[in-house]
Amino acid sequence: MKFSDDFFSKVEKKTNVNKETILDLARKVQNSNMKDENTLRDLIKEISDITGKDVSKEKQDKIINAVIKDKVPKDLDKFVN
Repeated sequence: MKFSDDFFSKVEKKTNVNKETILDLARKVQNSNMKDENTLRDLIKEISDITGKDVSKEKQDKIINAVIKDKVPKDLDKFVN
């Protein structure tokens, strides 16, 4: 999946996270076992730190459950419009 610069601009405006940080995180995700709960918790923590947003244990559990069960939407770009 290829994202446009417009996509990155929208994400950066909403999150204050720059394109390089997003791409570094994406590379980390690509090289990680996304079915491993500990790996997912580490990634959630890293994203939380980058964005400055706390993620409750309950929300972490919901995210992990969705990822492990492949219930994450494939067209994430519509969520930043």
